[in-house]
Amino acid sequence: MSATSATVTVALEGDRRYDIAIAAHSLQNLGAKLTEIGLGKKSKKVLIVSNPVIYKHYGETVATTLKNAGFDAISLILPAGERFKTANSLQKIYDAALNHRLERSSVIIALGGGVIGDMSGYAAATWLRGINLIQVPTSLLAMVDSAIGGKTGINHPQGKNLIGAFYQPSLVWVDPQVLQTLPTREFRSAMAEVIKYGIIWDRELFDLLAQCDRLDQLRYLSDDLLHTILYRCAKAKAEVVAKDEKEGDLRAILNYGHTVGHAIESVTNYRLFNHGEAVGLGMIIAGAIAVDMGLWSAAEQAQQVALITKTRLPQTLPADIDQAAIIDCLATDKKVEAGKVRFILPTAIGQVTLSDRVTTELINQNLRKILA
Repeated sequence: MSATSATVTVALEGDRRYDIAIAAHSLQNLGAKLTEIGLGKKSKKVLIVSNPVIYKHYGETVATTLKNAGFDAISLILPAGERFKTANSLQKIYDAALNHRLERSSVIIALGGGVIGDMSGYAAATWLRGINLIQVPTSLLAMVDSAIGGKTGINHPQGKNLIGAFYQPSLVWVDPQVLQTLPTREFRSAMAEVIKYGIIWDRELFDLLAQCDRLDQLRYLSDDLLHTILYRCAKAKAEVVAKDEKEGDLRAILNYGHTVGHAIESVTNYRLFNHGEAVGLGMIIAGAIAVDMGLWSAAEQAQQVALITKTRLPQTLPADIDQAAIIDCLATDKKVEAGKVRFILPTAIGQVTLSDRVTTELINQNLRKILA
């Protein structure tokens, strides 16, 4: 890994291996990279899926680099936000794919954050039973998490990500320079996922973050530190995915904080908290439950909360939130097995375990602790 660029390989079997390429100021090189990895030999058609804000900043750069490499690209602009990760938006991608006559050897490029990446990925997985997918994440959260590993999907009105597929991209192209236009709230949100990797897998990353005075704005991170965060998070996720691509067991640890987090998002209609904010709350609750169950210490929980505090992420829920609805929502979580919700709980910084022994009473008492 150099100070400016790095490549992490997701070591899946056969031709499903792919790279996560991290390099500043590399967006304009995307077209040449697609040619280098063999795309465009049969079909030059590309569909770029983005949202209005991201496309305004980076759409022309991506369209130009594709044109210069000989690709025939069109763009589809979808509304921004989790509440638009729906079947209706998915249908618009299908319509654009049909109108542009995408073939199995064509390409869908997801230019955006997690919402665009998830929807574009599911469209790529299902259009003509699977076409090439390139993830070009423009948010920190997508760079460290959602663009990597092949989880794709849309939301159902009754729960998040209930409709989806595992479908790996051909490439993840990360240009940290695009984070300069990332809103502060979105940066903070992503730091919850970064901290997550420190808790579940990488104690060295956790310790590195603990040395920082502030983690709430990009300007407090040096270029070297940002590059290290991107590299270590990508490496952690690539290692987990290579060992357990379809969440048979190990990969479930990547959902640390997401069990209650997803329920909070759903119950509040994706309007009150964004994804990372909800995950941060979910991590606080999971850590507190782990203390109550004797799995890790109050001191370790305090270390986790201290890092979350440095991000300025919310640590309380509205006093009038419907706790019963959160419990009901947990019953539809993807990690339910034999009617029991499986929680990912920390046992030490850098280690977690899966447990189906978390009672409703434990969940409720720890939800009450963080009511505003």
